[in-house]
Amino acid sequence: MKKHHFGISKIPLQIVLIIPFVLQIFGAVGLVGYLSFKNGQKAVNDLADQLMERTSNIVDQHLNSYLSIPHKVSQINADAIQMGLLDVRDRKTVGKYFSKQMQAYDLTYIGIGLTTGEGTGAARYDGKTVTIDDWSAKPPKNAYNYATDDQGDRTHVTTIYDWDNFKETWYTEPVKAGKPIWSRIYILNYPNHPYIAASAGHPIYDAQNRLLGMVAADIHLIKLSEFLRRLDVSRSGQVFILERNGMLIANSSTQQPFTLVKEDIRRVKATDSPDPSVQSIAKQIQQTFNGFESITESKKLQLNWQGESIFVNVTPWRDQYGLDWLVVVSVPEHVFMAQINANTRTTILLCLGALAVATFMGYLTSHWITQPILQMNRASQAMASGNLDQTLDIKNIQELNVLAHSFNHMAGQLRESFTALENGKAELEDRVEERTTELKTALTELQHTQAQMVQSEKMSSLGQLVAGVAHEINNPVNFIHGNITYLNEYTQDLLRMIQLYQQRHPSNDPEVQALAEEIDLEFLIEDLQKMLTSMKMGTDRIRNIVLSLRNFSRIDEAEFKAVDLHEGIESTLLILQYRLKDKPERPAIVLIRDYGKLPQVECYPGQLNQVLMNILVNAIDALDEVNANRTVQEMEANPSQIIIRTSMSNSQSVEIAIADNAGGMPEQVKNRIFNPFFTTKPVGKGTGMGMAISYQIITEKHGGKLECFSTLGEGSEFIIQLPTQQQVCPAV
Repeated sequence: MKKHHFGISKIPLQIVLIIPFVLQIFGAVGLVGYLSFKNGQKAVNDLADQLMERTSNIVDQHLNSYLSIPHKVSQINADAIQMGLLDVRDRKTVGKYFSKQMQAYDLTYIGIGLTTGEGTGAARYDGKTVTIDDWSAKPPKNAYNYATDDQGDRTHVTTIYDWDNFKETWYTEPVKAGKPIWSRIYILNYPNHPYIAASAGHPIYDAQNRLLGMVAADIHLIKLSEFLRRLDVSRSGQVFILERNGMLIANSSTQQPFTLVKEDIRRVKATDSPDPSVQSIAKQIQQTFNGFESITESKKLQLNWQGESIFVNVTPWRDQYGLDWLVVVSVPEHVFMAQINANTRTTILLCLGALAVATFMGYLTSHWITQPILQMNRASQAMASGNLDQTLDIKNIQELNVLAHSFNHMAGQLRESFTALENGKAELEDRVEERTTELKTALTELQHTQAQMVQSEKMSSLGQLVAGVAHEINNPVNFIHGNITYLNEYTQDLLRMIQLYQQRHPSNDPEVQALAEEIDLEFLIEDLQKMLTSMKMGTDRIRNIVLSLRNFSRIDEAEFKAVDLHEGIESTLLILQYRLKDKPERPAIVLIRDYGKLPQVECYPGQLNQVLMNILVNAIDALDEVNANRTVQEMEANPSQIIIRTSMSNSQSVEIAIADNAGGMPEQVKNRIFNPFFTTKPVGKGTGMGMAISYQIITEKHGGKLECFSTLGEGSEFIIQLPTQQQVCPAV
């Protein structure tokens, strides 16, 4: 038999096999390098976007939190003044009260300016020490700055200066607007500590809604720069905030967002910033959008500075009181590209090294794998398709035999690895789900606890304020009340003296007759009696109000005390009287008292008053919501009413029922009424914690019951059951 030799070319078989392999390696090296570079660029863009977005969100959250505090403080003070809890004429007491607030809030100034030109305030001009400003109506030298001690009392005068309310934007703008607003940013020059502030101003009115002036709370804008410098991105990039007119507010740069011209502080535009990078970025943004006013939504840019690419994110920030700022975050591209370029070079070098080794080894081994390679290729393709049950049995070539054993071992390991991976994936998903549930539960509990602490602190502060005001009012009122009786007796004696004189010594003296006609002596004698009677009735009314305020506050009672529940109810109703009386848009809410005979009940009076306040306020809110959709005729035909009933539920417990004839609640709302953070009120009018805390006070701290009964379309009723005597005193 002849042997037939089939040949295609004179190129050795080893070369024929190795050339495609080498070409594939070269192609792989190029592809790996290209993909590495493209993926690196994409990763840079994604990472830069994520970093800038996260930074913008952090800045946005800080602005929302930090800039909401001044308006909240101003609103609290405006309400206290309108309710009569703060007497604006007593500037010394008001200044001390503001200094106490300065110790509780991170603010730089809290003060009032009156329409009379007078005013007072507490300041922290140097960022540390609290001082008190007090000024009279007219300059010059009408304003004094006092140092204070730890109790907020004035110690000595540090500065005397000229001051005029009516020339200051922080006074004129809120008064002109007639609503809470931010005034324009203003600057005061103080040695060694510049004062650049934004002022949250609220107009203030008396109980008759007459304008008294305004109350304001300032924040120092330099603190915003300090916050921006603490951000991670500020180490390599820039974060700055500017107004729509381009004026710089704060920046993360080491340069301050203002300049000094002969010791005079002046704000600068972002395009004129002392920091060259801030200046360049601001100019390019201004050119790109033809000004800053046209930017209405978040914008992402890629700008150039000093030959380097910079990622920039511009985000508008606004609030309901008139602020309209832009937050700019920039990050240089080199921060991300340095490591990626190094990794790309390393990848290419490794690929080239692998190419050299593979080429050499391929040349040596190619002639051993001409036949078995097809079998191995088929097995590899099958495994790539997902069929891992592959084995090789090659015995003619020792090296390939070893490779076959390795292949078989690898296939077994892959099967085990995939099985383990599936099991591990399921276990990991279970762990992640379990951990997520735990974190959600912990977050809910934390929010609940935080809200309770805020509510308790708020009520404690209110109680302290009410008790303090009641004490301060009580002394002068008692003095006036006690002297009215003597004044009435003295007046009667003088009147008898005048009458006796007229009888015994009648006179036709023209001057005496003219004076009697001028002062209308007969009317004066008659009206004087009425005036004294009215004054006595007024002082009686004030004394009753003060007593009710003191009964409502109960801040000094940290243990159970036996009290008359009717006194607490009446004190609470007196405080809410302004909401019950008639208004232009609706008649007065009818209050029906159905009091039974109750013994004294052991309780925490202040906390029980808080529960009564929460239930009554909710009832009034519900009635106001229904009346908003009714005509005057409908309200007169079916007047709004609240019924308060007290009785003995049994020999050892009492019952307080508070019912209204508002629209009632659906079943799904009634079932959630005592859940923390549940509220049907609009955002900003309710925290959802009032009824939850009330339920805790009644059930946990008093061992009682709090139930809600409601019929949709008819009304709601809350029933409180309390034991008359506490068996075990829970910790407060």
